[in-house]
Amino acid sequence: MSSNLVCPLLTQPVRRATRTRPVTGKADENADAYRGLRAAGKEPTKTTAPVLRTRKRAALGDLTNAGRSTGGKDTEENSDKAPAPTRQNRARLPPSRVPLATRRPRREPEAMAVDDAPAVPETIAKYEDEVAEHADAHESKRSKTVAARPKDEGWEDLDKDDADDPLMVAEYVEEIFEYMRQVEMKCMPNGDYMSMQRDITWHLRGVLVDWLIETHAKFRLLPETLFLALNVVDRFLSLRTISLSKLQLVGVTALFIAAKYEEVLCPSIQNFLYLADGGYTDEEILRAERYMLRVLNFDLSYASPMNFLRRISKADNYDIQTRTVAKYFMEIALVDHRLLEHPPSLVAAAAVWMAREVLERGAWTPTLVHYSTYAESELLGTAEIMLDYCLRPPAHPHFHKKYSSKKFMRASTYVHEWARNTFPDAVVSAEDVALGRWTDANGAAHSVDMLRVDLYERHGQERPAVLPLSGSAAA
Repeated sequence: MSSNLVCPLLTQPVRRATRTRPVTGKADENADAYRGLRAAGKEPTKTTAPVLRTRKRAALGDLTNAGRSTGGKDTEENSDKAPAPTRQNRARLPPSRVPLATRRPRREPEAMAVDDAPAVPETIAKYEDEVAEHADAHESKRSKTVAARPKDEGWEDLDKDDADDPLMVAEYVEEIFEYMRQVEMKCMPNGDYMSMQRDITWHLRGVLVDWLIETHAKFRLLPETLFLALNVVDRFLSLRTISLSKLQLVGVTALFIAAKYEEVLCPSIQNFLYLADGGYTDEEILRAERYMLRVLNFDLSYASPMNFLRRISKADNYDIQTRTVAKYFMEIALVDHRLLEHPPSLVAAAAVWMAREVLERGAWTPTLVHYSTYAESELLGTAEIMLDYCLRPPAHPHFHKKYSSKKFMRASTYVHEWARNTFPDAVVSAEDVALGRWTDANGAAHSVDMLRVDLYERHGQERPAVLPLSGSAAA
């Protein structure tokens, strides 16, 4: 290793050498006088000049002012007092020794770093009750479906081939994913939280998400970091009302928290300050981080769709093309608020189903049903929303640009062309979006939010009254 790669601190000796200052001139007379007084058994008075003699210094030097005179008359009364607290020695003093005048003044509550309104207890209690009921309904529907009939009858066990691979933990993989399916329901945001917000809208949330996707790509962070960051944003906004000026701060802080949680090498706070273009200080971000974590009860146990995608890919023979297109469909769930109430496992299953549909990979086999835990009829409602997003004009340029690159096999461009060629009558134009309505062949006007494609009819499935494992009614 060349010398210029060695850390400078490693080349320093453990203890610094002593330094001797020469005593010349009048100092020699003072030294003689001092030695004479010592021989006579007397101590020199304070008017006697001290001797500049050899003294040892600590390894890191004299970094504190503790024990040094603060100036003024050096009397016995002043010498008995405790040294004045400074920035360096304040931490060394017991709390009782720090004068109240030197303590930092109380700041405004950390809640003001993010939101400008106190929490509404009724809103929080209602949201927590809805999450609990959502989780109970999820388990009830799943148990009834399994008890009624085995929807994965005839599936092939692919885990037995990994019995000798300790990294695949084939013995515990079923229990692991069963636990993740329980956790995902406890970390679901409120799909209608925008009704309690005063200054922000779904459109502004989409702008924030598009910016976070661009930031995430510039940092080259893991996909799990992006999904966790948006989950933190949505769960926080489900519990707190914020002003428009603090929306970007919420997004930056959420990405900062997610990067700490998921990444091996987390970007520094200075990188996030640069991306925020100086809109916030590092102290504001740190205060917002503490406040957001307290609101979320420090619960970041989010089951990412990426985890379920890896599980499903095993039944798909790890097809790289299907996996890449499925990632594009999964990130649609981040920018499209209509998919907020859909669990991550359902989003991953619908994304793989849509990718196989686009790439013509065949039917949804019992093995795919087993490893995704969803039958085709259970995921078509989620797939319809993903397809409807692709039939509209690109509303999030950074998201579309990300997946139109060669790295992601130009998935966004290919999927949009496939959707328009396959469902020409369901295409939503930019004019329809501006007017907020579209007109069918009979001249009847319909809301632009209405789904114009029916995958249940296309695949011969009966449309359920309520979408599986979500609280929203089928469109």
